[in-house]
Amino acid sequence: MSALLEVRDLTQRFGGLVANADVSIDVRVGEILGLIGPNGAGKSTLFNAIAGVRKPTEGRIGFAGRDVTDLAAPQRCALGIARTFQVVKSFETMSVVENVMVGAFARAASAREAREKARAVLEFTGLGARENAMAQELTPPEKRRLEVARALATEPKLLLLDEAMTGLTPAEARQGVELVRAIRERGVTIVMVEHVMEIVMPLVDRAIVLDLGRVIAEGAPADIVRDERVITAYLGERHRARDA
Repeated sequence: MSALLEVRDLTQRFGGLVANADVSIDVRVGEILGLIGPNGAGKSTLFNAIAGVRKPTEGRIGFAGRDVTDLAAPQRCALGIARTFQVVKSFETMSVVENVMVGAFARAASAREAREKARAVLEFTGLGARENAMAQELTPPEKRRLEVARALATEPKLLLLDEAMTGLTPAEARQGVELVRAIRERGVTIVMVEHVMEIVMPLVDRAIVLDLGRVIAEGAPADIVRDERVITAYLGERHRARDA
């Protein structure tokens, strides 16, 4: 598979703090890639760099064969990069369908077209019955789906999911897994940050582990969970005992 996203030697500094250090990763067309690691490992910082929220201090980002390092977030969205946020960000006093229309306007030429696109995405994500509700009326799991729906309405090639299943019950998490797989079936490449290993590992095709801003491991899920560096930095001895 060819690489849709190429990150090369990316370093992000905030004063004396190095949040990402010489990070190089490829994201292949059509895969689900898991980005894991302990709190403070630099995962969200890397997401921000890929999405165009902040330009990296050093390094290069390529997307769909184009250097996008200097492009702002709206320009990257127009090229096909969309994201959700670790802390849910919805327009509380707007309706559910209006929230998703915000994303749809990235492609739609009129309000009517944006509304039609938004409704189709809401049906796909399981929120069709809630389209006229105000965003502030949604439950936390519904708000996470709303974020996914708004990102999908931009018609992305690459979707960045930042802890989209945080706080979900086991049943809700299973529904979330089904949705992620359905999104991939539509031809969208996915990179997801998630801390619940029971969710991540059966779902992703490949995982990359960050610790202290650096990539310490990369590979198939079955190999990652047995990597001594990953056990030491993130999974812990309890995982080793359970895996033995």
